[in-house]
Amino acid sequence: MSGRRVDAKVVLLGQEGVGKSSLVERCAHGRFRAGPYQNTIGAAFVAKVMTVGDQTVTLGIWDTAGSERYEAMSRIYYRGARAAVVCYDLTDSGSFQRAKFWVNELQNCEEGCRIYLCGTKSDLLEEDRRKRGVDVHDVQDYVDEIKADHFETSSKTGQSVDELFQKVAEDYVNFSAFQVMTEDKGVNLGQRNSPYFYSCCHH
Repeated sequence: MSGRRVDAKVVLLGQEGVGKSSLVERCAHGRFRAGPYQNTIGAAFVAKVMTVGDQTVTLGIWDTAGSERYEAMSRIYYRGARAAVVCYDLTDSGSFQRAKFWVNELQNCEEGCRIYLCGTKSDLLEEDRRKRGVDVHDVQDYVDEIKADHFETSSKTGQSVDELFQKVAEDYVNFSAFQVMTEDKGVNLGQRNSPYFYSCCHH
């Protein structure tokens, strides 16, 4: 297995404005761009090379549009994904309900997809704990129910962003069923010379 190159398709889903593009920006480039953001149209793509032990894993990450009018299009991008980061805004209870919608979609359409629930904008809670719009216990109960990993992240400060994607990469390596299902559908990035490739529809 030493030095073996594998690729895993990862999709980001969640309501418009929860910070999916910022999460990708922090993961791929280690930076945060203050808004306003132009909404993603369709999907943006980034490839991120991760190291797990002696193995290199390239995560092909699709950042999908959060607007409901692009809902059907988002289904195209998560088809065949073996990991999904479903995002919600920690200050917005409505975005948590929307996250549940996407989890149901994945459970019905992509049974083999591992789900990672991601609460975004944790830096806003550091400023004022009263801004939390989603009860911690409700989230934990839901995470237990769907058997998902949960992270509270901040793209602004970088909190837990690397840990989230490192966990996705580690699960890819450590769970053989995850790997077998992914290899045939992985994104072929063999011709890429840089550590990551990034193209998107927002600025």
